[in-house]
Amino acid sequence: MDAEAQSNSHLIDIDDVSLRYGVGEGSTLALAGTSFQVSEGEFISLVGPSGCGKSTIVKLVSGLMPVTGGRLTVDGQPVTGPLSIVGIAFQNPVMLPWLSTLDNVLLPLKIVRPHRDHFRQRKEEFRDRARALLKVVGLDGFEQKFPWQLSGGMRQRASLCRALIHEPRLLLLDEPFASLDAFTREELWGVLQDLWLEKKPTIIMITHELREAVYLSDKVYVMSARPGRILYERDVRFDRPRPLEITFDDAFVEVAQDLRQYIQLGRNETSAEAGP
Repeated sequence: MDAEAQSNSHLIDIDDVSLRYGVGEGSTLALAGTSFQVSEGEFISLVGPSGCGKSTIVKLVSGLMPVTGGRLTVDGQPVTGPLSIVGIAFQNPVMLPWLSTLDNVLLPLKIVRPHRDHFRQRKEEFRDRARALLKVVGLDGFEQKFPWQLSGGMRQRASLCRALIHEPRLLLLDEPFASLDAFTREELWGVLQDLWLEKKPTIIMITHELREAVYLSDKVYVMSARPGRILYERDVRFDRPRPLEITFDDAFVEVAQDLRQYIQLGRNETSAEAGP
């Protein structure tokens, strides 16, 4: 298979990508020689030391920031700006306090093309879609509640619905559950797994929680310390749907421990490229 055909077999192709913040002596090399691919419908996680460039990859893949070296393509095309096929959910779900939960979920349809061009004509259809998503994540009956009337876990559920409302092919999750308590977090693992199994978007998730990465992912990539690069990849082959109890199985623990040793290796790595 030639290089062009191989590239086209992946939804995302990151090839020797680098990213430098700033210029001159005060600049920071965040990524260097970063390469990996993600297939359509695959769920992958990025783990690694703090500051290794995981969130930078989300910005690059979504088109919010251009690469400064290497090649990045999504759906076979170079990324030159924000992508309409992307949905994003962050660690802290920002909801407009004057809008209901339902209207907060509908926001992307009002601003993302081509949906915004015919939002008024299809408003009831879109509202039905939002209600269906809210029901899937357990927020049936909370459509007219305002953000201040929801718990942190409820707001994060609504944030996932908002990221999925325009039916994106690519979902980017940047520490989506980090601010939640352990019990709510584990509950939302199941919610996210159900959403992925139903919709099958391609997902890139950033997390520091190894159990979370192993439980949800098809593959986990470990990044080195800054400047970030892919140090190790591990396939996760447990059958789906995965019950929460699997996290106590020896095979599951072995995968998490395997990843942990490579994260420690990545944390201890130093590179001359890390300088200005």
